[in-house]
Amino acid sequence: MTGATKPLNPRGTKYERVDFPVFEFPVVGKARYNYTTGEALGRFLAGLKEGRILGTYCNKCGRVFVPPRMYCSYCFREVDGWVEAKDEGVVVTAVMSYISATRARLEKPVAVGVIKLDIPGRQFDDHFFPGIMHHICGATEEDVKSMRIFGAKVKAKWKPYEQRTGSITDIECFELVRP
Repeated sequence: MTGATKPLNPRGTKYERVDFPVFEFPVVGKARYNYTTGEALGRFLAGLKEGRILGTYCNKCGRVFVPPRMYCSYCFREVDGWVEAKDEGVVVTAVMSYISATRARLEKPVAVGVIKLDIPGRQFDDHFFPGIMHHICGATEEDVKSMRIFGAKVKAKWKPYEQRTGSITDIECFELVRP
């Protein structure tokens, strides 16, 4: 073999301790920023303001995406259209959260779970389904610990129309539907 050279260290380079500078920034006021939602998320949020949960679907693999996407992440192709989910479903998994969305400690924990949404005319298995993570009101800590909440039917509790802003918080929570 001519011209071939053996690497000096085939197992990588020797470790050297390097002191990196540390930067600290004091918190100054609130950060303000704009975020462009794009077509899929923008239409989803507009739907929430109207009391509708919208998603997209892919005819090739049969998946429905809630929140919607413009491209199927399984088939790598543009989705085929829009679909409306019912504002009810089944709890797939849930936990009790002792921390709020702002990372503040809560005095009383809240149930948070993934809701498998119902879409008329479509069936889904337990692995691929249109779902949404949200608060579950009416659930007790014992419901979650005992896993009684798993498989429970829930329905969205919407804010009054005049209070909706086009946000996921337009759904206050998903309420347990007790028989």
